[in-house]
Amino acid sequence: MPWIYLLVAGVLEIVWAYTMKQSHGFSRLIPSLITISAMVASFWLLAVAMRTIPLGTAYTIWTGIGAVGAFLVGITFLAEPVNAARIMAVILIVSGLVLMKLSSV
Repeated sequence: MPWIYLLVAGVLEIVWAYTMKQSHGFSRLIPSLITISAMVASFWLLAVAMRTIPLGTAYTIWTGIGAVGAFLVGITFLAEPVNAARIMAVILIVSGLVLMKLSSV
């Protein structure tokens, strides 16, 4: 169950990153409220997951999910650029996440 909490916390990190962008510096109410709610829920689920998952593993995977997810959301919904260097960076992040998960078994 802790891994599910961690996965959901990572997805919520993607949500708050995207809605923070949509809030235009917290000047739009609904995206701002979603951002703050998703942040609180994400941090809480991360804390719950850390009860059993080691700090280094949980935090690395949480931030990795957020980073890769925000990258994909940026490309898909915000027309951010795609180039070889950015794709290689994401591959390296995912590789690190897989290694971190494997090393915590």
